[in-house]
Amino acid sequence: MKLLKLSLRNRIFISMMLLVLGASILIAGVTVFQYKQESEAYHRERLERKEQAIRENIKFVLEGTTHLVNTENMPVILQQNNKIYEISQVHDMQLNVYDLNGKLLIKSNESFFRDTTNVQIPKHIIKELENSQNKRYLNRSQVNEQKFQSSYTYITDNKFKPLAILFLPYLQDDDLLQKDLNDFLMKLGEVYLFMFLIAILMSYFLSKYITKSLKIVSQKIIETRLDKRLQKIQIENASEEIYALVSAYNSMIDELEESAVKLATGEREQAWREMAKQVAHEIKNPLTPMRLTVQSFQRKFDPEDPNVHQKVDEYTNTLIHQIDTMSAIASAFSNFAKMPAQQNEILNVSKIVKLALDIFNENYIVFHSEKEEILAKFDRTQLIRVVTNLVKNATQALQEEENPKVLVEVSEDDTMVIIRVSDNGIGVSKEDKEKVFEPKFTTKSSGMGLGLAMVKNIVETYQGEITFISEKDKGTIFTVKFPKQAS
Repeated sequence: MKLLKLSLRNRIFISMMLLVLGASILIAGVTVFQYKQESEAYHRERLERKEQAIRENIKFVLEGTTHLVNTENMPVILQQNNKIYEISQVHDMQLNVYDLNGKLLIKSNESFFRDTTNVQIPKHIIKELENSQNKRYLNRSQVNEQKFQSSYTYITDNKFKPLAILFLPYLQDDDLLQKDLNDFLMKLGEVYLFMFLIAILMSYFLSKYITKSLKIVSQKIIETRLDKRLQKIQIENASEEIYALVSAYNSMIDELEESAVKLATGEREQAWREMAKQVAHEIKNPLTPMRLTVQSFQRKFDPEDPNVHQKVDEYTNTLIHQIDTMSAIASAFSNFAKMPAQQNEILNVSKIVKLALDIFNENYIVFHSEKEEILAKFDRTQLIRVVTNLVKNATQALQEEENPKVLVEVSEDDTMVIIRVSDNGIGVSKEDKEKVFEPKFTTKSSGMGLGLAMVKNIVETYQGEITFISEKDKGTIFTVKFPKQAS
């Protein structure tokens, strides 16, 4: 299972290494097996040649003897003029002659052979020899780690009548062949070691080449976002499989862009529809009391009434109050809908934030700046709007607090300006935290809930971010960060 978790590049690398290593082991095994087969065949054929030559020699001796050729005279015939010893020395072989019942008749005695002579041939060997089609039996044995191939065959007269059994114990001397095998394996090992090093280099570069295209595709897929402009993959000299994958990705990008456009259009239309409904609802709220006031005034108006001026003033004040309410609604909607223009104005953020706080009369609002001058590129009006909205929300969260406190801090790091507005108010509940920046969301009885949504819109336009932490009944901290040099 761990092998399956490896990257494709590592799997290609390991597979090639195992292939080379497996091939070397297989060839070495086949070579050893082949050498053993050739060694067996060599000794078997050599024994057959010696056996054939010795039988021809014995046949020649039998034809030249003056004795009667039969089983009983075999020792006499072969001992005449030391023929058996002469044959043994010429062919460098020990040979034993048995009668047809397997009893030893005569043997040669050569000191450089181990004497493995048995005075009686086992009965099963005689039976095997009799039943053999070519009248020959080969017996393999091992004595003190020395391998022997012993052959049994008949000695016949000129009429092919069996006279005796010829036994030839043949020692398999594999020292020369083993030396050749070891030398070959050493050379094979050197060759495969060199090939293994070459395979490491080849597999490294080959796996890198194969996976290069896949890494490009993988990186592009990771970067795929509906809110970004997606780039198609351009790869030259790609394989058929990679080309098919790239084509599929590029087709997917086209479809995603079309879907993103449709989705964005639909979301914008839905957002504006929801906003229009909200604005219509908020405007209808003051229109109803205005209508009732006008109707009431129309029914009850009496020019002769001594309090007519007082009633006209009350009527006028009611209408003005409702008109102001509608004006505030229209301004809030306008401010939210209008995207802030990015100005290249260098501002002293500390000074502008302090200036924005001057409109508040609450004495519990405390301002602190890390430096007297913290410069950044920002629109003056939009920065004031951000600060006033955050501080206004903070003060509204402190209406029931006995010891209210709002702290506004300005600081900086290497690249960012940081504004923090903290309060010890009622905080934000867990279920409301995800909705804080949504348009129309508010926990107050009045207002349209567009303030924080507008602040978020402004800050993000300047490549900044706004975050907050809050604990119920303990307070809230809003943090605004934006770059000193907005792009």
